Amino acid sequence: MIRALALAAAAMALPSIAAAQAAAAKPDPAKGQSVASQVCVACHAGDGNSPLPANPKLAGQFPEYLQKQLANFKPAGGKKAERDSAVMAGTVANLSDADMRNVAAYYASQKLKPETAKSKELAAQGQKLYRGGNLATGVAACAGCHGPDGAGIPSQYPRLAGQFAEYIETQLKAFRSGARANDANGMMRGVAARMTDPEIKAVAEYVAGLR
Repeated sequence: MIRALALAAAAMALPSIAAAQAAAAKPDPAKGQSVASQVCVACHAGDGNSPLPANPKLAGQFPEYLQKQLANFKPAGGKKAERDSAVMAGTVANLSDADMRNVAAYYASQKLKPETAKSKELAAQGQKLYRGGNLATGVAACAGCHGPDGAGIPSQYPRLAGQFAEYIETQLKAFRSGARANDANGMMRGVAARMTDPEIKAVAEYVAGLR
């Protein structure tokens, strides 16, 4: 009888435990804003619209992508960080998983102030590559994963539209050299490896003006 009561009590407790775990995992943008205002604001601005091309715009980006990047900057399990950056390693060093989840949710909720393409000629070259790739050299069309308007696909491929051309160019070159290697299945490294410097610059310019 006592055992039966204990089992019944345990069974009744399971839903409340599950609910508590779900509540703990749910992001809190307000808490994320508090962390961002102390840790991230200097480089990415309070609303995620960085004023400096070296630092990406985070506003309106998918929270899953932002959370993954934050986690990748942090060493785990005795291994080196998946994404190497002395600045970001120091930034995330004291952030918990919940902090990163909350910060990601906060910046994702902000409105992007998009960049613009500065060279129509270069952007036109980039448009051809972005939409059709380069069959001769095996460069895949960016639109295949990031969408024709650069909106990306939640949980899979980040939003690119309106990002700094300089930042996109830097990241593509980092993927090409292998300096950045936190892409799933080496997908971006495979694409960037086939791109020339002029192609990278053109695509980056086009992306900045995408809407």
